[in-house]
Amino acid sequence: MIWLGIDTANTPLAIALVKDGQVIAEEVANIKLNHSGGAMPAIDRLFAHTKMKPADLDAIAVSEGPGSYTGVRIGVTIAKTLAWTLNIPIVGVSSLKVLAANVPYFPHVICSLVDARRQNVYAGAYSSKDSLEVIIEDGHYELEQLLNQLDALNQPILFVGHDVEVFYEKIVECLGERALRAPYPFNLPSASQLIYLAEQQPLPAAETVHAFVPTYKRIAEAEANWIKEKKAKQHD
Repeated sequence: MIWLGIDTANTPLAIALVKDGQVIAEEVANIKLNHSGGAMPAIDRLFAHTKMKPADLDAIAVSEGPGSYTGVRIGVTIAKTLAWTLNIPIVGVSSLKVLAANVPYFPHVICSLVDARRQNVYAGAYSSKDSLEVIIEDGHYELEQLLNQLDALNQPILFVGHDVEVFYEKIVECLGERALRAPYPFNLPSASQLIYLAEQQPLPAAETVHAFVPTYKRIAEAEANWIKEKKAKQHD
């Protein structure tokens, strides 16, 4: 079975082709470029390098968020378009779980973290003891709110993600020696890891592709501003 994996949920871009449990080709880049202009060329490169073609695919795994609205939409749109055109299933996986899967042998709590700006983060916490059992649900959190929840666990916490560095000083202030950082090679998403996680889920029917939606975990800023303006007018 041949899978294409696509992760554009945040700044890094990760693409992979996996055939029958073997990684055929993979590309990861952590460059601040618009995924709208980078994702499809990266996919084309993988097909060209492997001498494969889209018609060879049996399924697509895509990072469903949370993360950048634009990034998540681009990856999901590409995945849905390919899946619909090829009449193959699409499987979504949490972008945060993909990061946590990079450090599966840590014996305590793994916290995936992505900068959501203004001292907010997208984050989720997992236990590696039971196939990444969810301890704190994926969500959009104020940093202080997240750290208080992690502090209450009273366990060592391994933070993973390329944005951890932005918040690590405050993380240590709250958690002290219980705060640990994953080595930098593990801080970027792996599209082959994404595919591996997708393979653990039931494979949906191909015709369900239209019902697939991203997981944003918060409303868009424009929508939030519209709601705020609407409420202000109601009070005038």
